[in-house]
Amino acid sequence: MTRLWGSCLFLLTLLVALVASTNSGRDNKVPVLRELKLISASNSNVKQCLWHAMQEYNKQSEDKYIFKAVKIVQVQLQVTDRLEYFMVVKIARSDCRKLAKNSENCVVQGNSKLKKEITCNFIVGALPWNGEFTVMKMQCADT
Repeated sequence: MTRLWGSCLFLLTLLVALVASTNSGRDNKVPVLRELKLISASNSNVKQCLWHAMQEYNKQSEDKYIFKAVKIVQVQLQVTDRLEYFMVVKIARSDCRKLAKNSENCVVQGNSKLKKEITCNFIVGALPWNGEFTVMKMQCADT
């Protein structure tokens, strides 16, 4: 009798595991706690998110020069399991090459041959209280 219960328990466990594995794809969607809302570009979290987005852009870019943000066009915030910042930003090629150790003093490229402007849409997920910032999406196009 004990053996029968053990077999039934094993089959029940196997069935539950099978159902859970086939249903898991539907439940992975993170609920939106607060829909998109326009916020000020001067918000300190926006500045941190933009800094991380630009670091990621410059790391992935094959350009020899560093790009800098020149204008934040729009910022929206959505709350899920984190703060999600949707930013539209105009960026431009600077006069600093990527090898430069300090990019804070870089200015937008003045040479007309090297001048380049791009508009980017960034989505940055943030847990600022933990110092965590993740670029979730980056889409850029020449202006």
